[in-house]
Amino acid sequence: MTDRLLEGLDPEQRQVAEALRGPVRVLAGAGTGKTRAITHRIAYGVATGVYNPAEVLAVTFTTRAAGEMRTRLRGLGAPGVQARTFHSAALRQVRYFWPRVYGGEPPELTASKIPVVAGAARRNRVETDQARLRDLASEIEWAKVSNVRPDDYEAIAPQHGREVNGLDAATVGHVFSTYEELKREQGRMDMEDVLLIGAALLAEDERVAAQVRSQYKWFVVDEFQDVSPIQSALLDLWLGGRDELCVVGDPAQTIYSFAGARSSYLTDFAKKYPGTTNVELVRNYRSTPQVIAAANGLLHGTSTGAVELRAQQPSGADLAWREAADEVAEADAVATEILRLQAAGTPLREMAVLFRINAQSETFEEALTARSIPYVVRGAARFFERPEVRQALALLRASLRAGEAAREGLLDQVRGVLAGMGWTPEAPTARGQARDRWESLMALVSQAEEYAAAELAPTLEGLVAELDRRANEQHAPVAEGVTLATLHTAKGLEWDAVFLAGMQEGSMPITYADTPAAVEEERRLLYVGITRARKNLMISWSLARNPGGQARRKPSRFLASLRPASIMDRADSPTAAKSRRRGKAATCKLCQKPLASARERNRGFCADCPIPYDEELFETLKTWRRGRAEAEEVPAFVVFSDATLEAIAEVKPSNRAGMLRINGIGPSKLEKYGDDLLAVLAGKNPVHK
Repeated sequence: MTDRLLEGLDPEQRQVAEALRGPVRVLAGAGTGKTRAITHRIAYGVATGVYNPAEVLAVTFTTRAAGEMRTRLRGLGAPGVQARTFHSAALRQVRYFWPRVYGGEPPELTASKIPVVAGAARRNRVETDQARLRDLASEIEWAKVSNVRPDDYEAIAPQHGREVNGLDAATVGHVFSTYEELKREQGRMDMEDVLLIGAALLAEDERVAAQVRSQYKWFVVDEFQDVSPIQSALLDLWLGGRDELCVVGDPAQTIYSFAGARSSYLTDFAKKYPGTTNVELVRNYRSTPQVIAAANGLLHGTSTGAVELRAQQPSGADLAWREAADEVAEADAVATEILRLQAAGTPLREMAVLFRINAQSETFEEALTARSIPYVVRGAARFFERPEVRQALALLRASLRAGEAAREGLLDQVRGVLAGMGWTPEAPTARGQARDRWESLMALVSQAEEYAAAELAPTLEGLVAELDRRANEQHAPVAEGVTLATLHTAKGLEWDAVFLAGMQEGSMPITYADTPAAVEEERRLLYVGITRARKNLMISWSLARNPGGQARRKPSRFLASLRPASIMDRADSPTAAKSRRRGKAATCKLCQKPLASARERNRGFCADCPIPYDEELFETLKTWRRGRAEAEEVPAFVVFSDATLEAIAEVKPSNRAGMLRINGIGPSKLEKYGDDLLAVLAGKNPVHK
């Protein structure tokens, strides 16, 4: 039976399973079967009699991962092993030992910090909204897991680049101190207190320490790159100077430094424990060689200390790259590819669109809804269900009822309403909920700008109706749907097809990654995104935020050695600058190859590529143009160029807003020819006047 436990393991996994005595460090690359390796190690130790299952504690970071580990251990014949999160293990000990050491019941575990933080802010006369309360709660959590006391916060926080938008460090420290006082007054403890109290019981009472150490003699810690200082201290107290410890992690997936995680506990493990057995898991069983090549290339030349993956799956599809004119076009391209993959047999539940921040989801929600593609937003409220978006819409409706639209312009009014909620034209420098809230409000401002540009007489009533339409058309989340998620919430998951969207500078890396360490963490976040894909990976970015906007964005610096040429790579060349001034394309929109001739740049596609437009409609449009030109006694090209008619025949816009997105159609031509064009597109024959 013991031999059978080792069957099916690759050489490195088997080395992990056979390394039963600590200390052991396993550097496990993405998709290399680390859970399989460590569960077989535990089961092998139990089967050979080295471990008593009741004396093994396996620790991980999520209840889902702990549950999966317990299930696997039961299947391998080791059902008595404890597999828990750090918090779950500590809470169990606190509830057991508190009455014996202090008497009575332990403090009540609070479900949320927010109510207590709100009380602490009021006592310090600090104005708050929900975003600031969430940011304060996150900052208190960071301080506590980093062993930073309230009295020390003001001095230590700036050294780590910590800030809460609009508050100085001294004020945050005062709120933190008052929060702790209120919590004690109410007889409550938070999740960080669970770890702190658990550590204090072990450090201050030898009887507690002796009992815990006699209970647990063998430790395994998964995702060790995510360990915080308080978790490391608690683990040291559990061990009590022993070294029967196996840690598993991947330095390339360290993406929670902002929450207190320190990958140095993993990378420097051998320094702390001389004689460490080091094993590297490098065989990736998840992804195709094409995906793995991109993942390895992303980290090439960096000092992450990560392993270089070796693909074990057969060759698959090449990576797909999309450079879009704007975010709407990018979302449309993603949705189109999703439909193609679905038609080819990939289930929607095996596809995911990943982006950097929650506010980026709305454009993809709209594009998927337009094609009746169901989706699930993971780890975040849907855009129109976010509290700040609902509040903004309520305030805009209130302004409409009050008749304020007549007193000022639409955009000024929208900006004024949102400014009352704390929106500013400049993004906040702080990270966290304040930034997410600003992104949501900024998305509403952008929607208002887009609406105002598309309408001849934009009104607040029309904008509210447009926003209501967008909200009402969204599908409720269903199980069989495309996953929409941030890169952070995607960690630990995988899909057959992954779309990494919005991968331009400013989003990846995010603008507030303003130190070399922060930028490298963004690189690791992208690595996590790439390694979520099994078979298909598409990476996209947009050159402008809104349709018709200036193409100022550049693809992420992290992609420079991986991707094909971008229009922006030639941005400084005289030819490219001239083409941009004339509104001409520099690369083929079909094959992405550089366009050689002036005619190709006018049309936007190569002479060798299949014609992308409806040729019959194009001929109809030419016939209409000839009639208009004769009626106006002008050359035909004065009405519209062939390139513009080709674009109309390709896009087939259904309204005036769609026409304005076509190169060659401005407000004056839209006013003059818009009705005729809509009639032609509807199959009618307009009368020339």
